Amino acid sequence: MNEAIEVAGALLSGLIEAMPEPVLVVSDTVRLVAANAPAWALFPHLRPQAPLTTSLRAVDLHDAIARVLHTGQAENISWLDRVPVERLFQIHVAAFHAQEARFVALTLHDATESRRLEQTRVDFVANASHELRTPLASLLGFIETLQGPARNDFEARERFLGIMLEQARRMARLVDDLLSLSRIEQTLHLRPRAAVDLAGLARHVRDALAPLAQDNRLVLEIDTEPALVRGDRDELVRVAENLIENAIKYSAPERGEEARRVWIRVAPRGAFGVLEVHDEGPGIAPENIPRLTERFYRVDVGQSRAKGGTGLGLALVKHILARHRGRLEISSEPGRGATFSAMAPLYEP
Repeated sequence: MNEAIEVAGALLSGLIEAMPEPVLVVSDTVRLVAANAPAWALFPHLRPQAPLTTSLRAVDLHDAIARVLHTGQAENISWLDRVPVERLFQIHVAAFHAQEARFVALTLHDATESRRLEQTRVDFVANASHELRTPLASLLGFIETLQGPARNDFEARERFLGIMLEQARRMARLVDDLLSLSRIEQTLHLRPRAAVDLAGLARHVRDALAPLAQDNRLVLEIDTEPALVRGDRDELVRVAENLIENAIKYSAPERGEEARRVWIRVAPRGAFGVLEVHDEGPGIAPENIPRLTERFYRVDVGQSRAKGGTGLGLALVKHILARHRGRLEISSEPGRGATFSAMAPLYEP
C-alpha cells in the first residue's frame, strides 16, 4: 500500500501543479502526499509524508477530512487562519481513489480580500446612511417647527432657515462626493492619457482659494517648477483643491495668534510630478495617518463637520491618484504641521 501511495503521490504532484490555487492531497491516514507550488508558498512549514495535524493547526479542517473519509461526501468549509496574519480560506474537501489507495484533496481559495471588500461595503453603506440621516433629521425637525410653534415667529424662522440651508448644503456636498467617488471607481482601470501642466493647475487652484485663505488668516506661498504629467485635468484639480482646502481649514490660527502659511510646491521627482502641500497646523498623530484616506474617517468628527467636511475628501484623492497610477504620501508630527504629497506620472509623448 505504501508503494501505491508513493506512485499516486508522484502522479498527483504533476497534476495539481497545473492548478492555480493551493491544493493539498493527504492519504487516508491524513499524511501529506502532494502539494503544488501555491500551497508550498502559502504553508512553507509543510512536510511531505508528515501528519497534516503537525503542520496545520485547524480543528475544523481536520474534522472535515475525517467526515469526508467516513462518508465519501465532499464538503466546503471556512477556515480563519490567524497566524502570521489573519486570512480567511474557503476549502473544498473531497475524497477520491488512485492506485488502489484512498486520498483527500483540499483545494483552498483565499477569501480574505472578498471578505474585506464586503465589510468595506457594509461599513460604507452604514456610514453614508448615518451621515445623511443627521442633516435630514435636522431639516425635518426645523420644518415641523416652522409649520407649528414658530409659524409666526419671524426671528426663529430666519435663524432656522439659515441652519436648514447649511444642512442642505452639507447633504449636497456629501452626495456630490459620493457620486464622484462612484464615477472614479467605475473608471479606475482606465488610465488618463492627456498632458496636464501640474504647475499651472496648482497656481490656478491657489488663486481660486486665496479668498478662503485670507478669511482664515493664512498666506498661500507657491513655488513651482515645470512638471507635465499624464492625467485628467479636472480630476487633478479636484486633488489640488482638496489638499489645499484641507490645509487652509485645519491649520487656521486661533483667535489672537499670528497669521500662518501654507506652502504649495510643484516639481518633478523621478518619474513623477509632485504636488506638495505643507501647513503649519497642529499636525497628525502617527496612529491616524494610515487611516486618513478611509471613507468617512475623521481625526476629529466635530471639527470636520463644523468646517464642512464630508469625510470623503482624501478618499477621493487616493482613488484619483490610483487611477492615474500615482500615489499619495502623508508625513506629519504633532505640533509641526503636515505635508501631503500627490504624485502623478510625468507625461511621455
